[in-house]
Amino acid sequence: MNIRRTTATALSLVRLFNGAVGLFLPRKMARQLGSPMAEDKTFVYPARMFGIRTLVLGADLLLVTGPRRNVVLKQAMLIHAVDTLAAFYAGRQGEISQQAAKLTTTISAVNTALAIASFAIESSEASPRP
Repeated sequence: MNIRRTTATALSLVRLFNGAVGLFLPRKMARQLGSPMAEDKTFVYPARMFGIRTLVLGADLLLVTGPRRNVVLKQAMLIHAVDTLAAFYAGRQGEISQQAAKLTTTISAVNTALAIASFAIESSEASPRP
């Protein structure tokens, strides 16, 4: 497996895992984050929305080819960069625990790095050679 497929596949697998947890096990996801939302029924709906969004994004990275793939990779960079900032901000504002903020910021930052690497590698492979 080449490096392009490795980075995109790693990001896809992270997305698929996190999406499945959000969709099918929202309370477990909240407990893992140390959130009292685990017992709050109002958390379930947005967690499931996060879950399906993340599953679709993970599937896109595995299945989309051709020119549309470049769009998927650009979207991945934007989505994960915003997720990273949102996790960091939530921790700073006390909206989530510091432990949860560190975990979610780190996961999102790794996802951002994988998205950037996948885009950069794919773009360099698609560029014409001199």
